[in-house]
Amino acid sequence: MESFNVKGNTRLSGRVKISGSKNAAVALLPAAVITEDNVYLENLPDITDVRTMIEILENLGVSIRRRGRNALDLTPGKLSKIAPPYELVKKMRASYYFMGSLLARFGRAEVPIPGGCDLGPRPIDQHLKGFSALGADINIEHGMITLSADKLIGAHIYLDVVSIGATINLMLAAAAAEGRTVLENVAKEPEVVDLANFLNAMGASIRGAGTDVIRIDGVKKFSGANHAVIPDRIEAGTFMLAAASTGGNITVEDVIPKHLEAITAKLREIGARVKVEPERINVEAVDHLVPTDIKTFPYPGFPTDLQPPGMVLLTAARGLSVITENVFDGRYNHVDELKRMGAQIKVEGRTALVEGGNQLSGAPIEATDLRSGAALIIAALMADGDSQVRAVEHIDRGYENFEQKLIHLGALIQRINEKDYDQLSCNPE
Repeated sequence: MESFNVKGNTRLSGRVKISGSKNAAVALLPAAVITEDNVYLENLPDITDVRTMIEILENLGVSIRRRGRNALDLTPGKLSKIAPPYELVKKMRASYYFMGSLLARFGRAEVPIPGGCDLGPRPIDQHLKGFSALGADINIEHGMITLSADKLIGAHIYLDVVSIGATINLMLAAAAAEGRTVLENVAKEPEVVDLANFLNAMGASIRGAGTDVIRIDGVKKFSGANHAVIPDRIEAGTFMLAAASTGGNITVEDVIPKHLEAITAKLREIGARVKVEPERINVEAVDHLVPTDIKTFPYPGFPTDLQPPGMVLLTAARGLSVITENVFDGRYNHVDELKRMGAQIKVEGRTALVEGGNQLSGAPIEATDLRSGAALIIAALMADGDSQVRAVEHIDRGYENFEQKLIHLGALIQRINEKDYDQLSCNPE
């Protein structure tokens, strides 16, 4: 296990280049196996989840050649397996996208029930309902989901709940189904649009991505394609919230401002100064932040992935703020760690009451998932004194060069091995 030692009372300032989207990349990589031709993907974030996805692809028989740190040539023509290995699948929930892509390519897929962050119950019933509607037989036994279909047939599918995962998986399968598929009540996230653009570049016929209804006319053959991953709106939002939280001034670059409108609106509401330009956003803190309420919703609402750093920001706003988590039941795992630092937070079901305005204190704290880890780093930068943030492997899953980017913005932060835990020091000497 590795940890970060973080110097508190740090004001972040400067410019930071945003990496490619984690949530898009982990859908695009499985989608590449839908074709037998060569695929080139660029602006891939160099993070643990992407590396795991690459391992899965190589295990299945895909030939991969790196083109620098953030680009890949993939040759899926010799793909030879339909069952990703459990030891890799258990590391990340997005591995379930191989259900849709392998089913589209071979008419069969065997995928272990995936792992990932513990955010409460996240069933895959909508995925399976959709696969069944497309004509797939489904068997679940001994932790393995087996899908098979002599022929996929287009269907009209209404999702009972808005699900990014189900939307993406069903887009993958329906792209190869005979006839037209209509998906209703689907996710509208930019990552869904990015996948649709990628599939269309390979010859798919997908319309309506980014709206409530997606129409897909299945095709029999897919070609190769070149595609650049969209910027990571969650990483950008994390740094924007960090600027306001630490009293700083940060410009996030290489972003799509449209994807960040819910964040810019909330930052302005709390009192921060926000300047939006093409491909960049500047956030400047003010001396006195005002309390506000945050309600998480699917896109274009406030992202659930930014609720933990949003909560950290609210601890700096004097007065009572209310957070309502409408997406995941188990997304308050970071609260106990923030309370260890002196935050005054009370959780009642899906609601968290944050009494802000009290100085946080440095403390030993532990990340419980990817986004809580990033939030705790921001809290440690705000705190009076040093903090030790453990289990930072969670952060490595979704943020490329997180500590290096923070250091560039003025943070004093060190990555240390568990064996060195008793010798922590923020002194750069």
